[in-house]
Amino acid sequence: MSPLIETVLFVFGLVALGYLAGLTGYLKAEAGEAIAEFAVGVAMPLLLFRTMVNADFHGAAPWSFWGAYFAAAAVTWAAGHLVITRVFGRDARAGVVGGVSSAFSNLVLLGIPFVLGTFGPNGFEVLSLLVSVHLPTMIMASIILFEIFGRGDEHVHPLRIIRSFFRKMFSNPLIVGIMAGWVWRVTGLPLPALAVRLVDALADTAGPVALFAMGLGLRRFGISGNVRPALALSTLKLLLMPAVALGLVWLFGLPPLSAKVAVVAAALPSGVNSYLIATQFGTGQALASNQMTIATACAVVTTAFWLTVVVHIFG
Repeated sequence: MSPLIETVLFVFGLVALGYLAGLTGYLKAEAGEAIAEFAVGVAMPLLLFRTMVNADFHGAAPWSFWGAYFAAAAVTWAAGHLVITRVFGRDARAGVVGGVSSAFSNLVLLGIPFVLGTFGPNGFEVLSLLVSVHLPTMIMASIILFEIFGRGDEHVHPLRIIRSFFRKMFSNPLIVGIMAGWVWRVTGLPLPALAVRLVDALADTAGPVALFAMGLGLRRFGISGNVRPALALSTLKLLLMPAVALGLVWLFGLPPLSAKVAVVAAALPSGVNSYLIATQFGTGQALASNQMTIATACAVVTTAFWLTVVVHIFG
């Protein structure tokens, strides 16, 4: 078995173990929520903090890297919105959920351990450049579009959008971890030895715990109707977005590692954020839940495909 395929199976195998633990009743739903809270609230922020403090980002081409990824996300978001509103006849608010579901990659629970396992610490440093701006960018786009499409003819005051955005950002532990890491990096001070041991002990659990928690979460969300639109959005997420990203990284001439990370990140299925946004909007919860579950199951095959493609093209 090739190392690439083994990595894909290992990553999704941990997700499957979490799913089976929930399916068999070995762990309760409350345990899954607690594990996910630990992963997102403690382990992942510390992993990002450590990366921001220690990483060397030279040569990562962040502007071209961000441009290629977010342009692919914008194309896919627009396609998802149009599919839900024009093909399936849903309203504009559901279209926003369709757009975010088809473009919001699961970069944290799935992407971080996947890129670490596939491309190692250097690949994770590149991914961290995306993680640092991904959530703020996608949340801001969601807030703006919901304010536009969800309020009808009501006037939207820009200050309300700005307040909502900053409230979400500064209460997010991932953003706090990234910002704290950058601040410590600017000071130029080394971390005390005890702090290094504490951070390493918790940060090193981030990948496996996050994947297991994701599997438990999939069992909780499940599939309940809206299968056809969810399948359509999953196709956009797993095939259109990485294809557009592949064309753009080639067009922009990104370094090989940055190009591979951008395409693989675009190929990842949607995560729980799309469901949480749908819940906040009060529409499309079943659509987002179904799309997340279907896309994650299909990603075992599609992610392996895109990983093989980028390794063949970029080495």
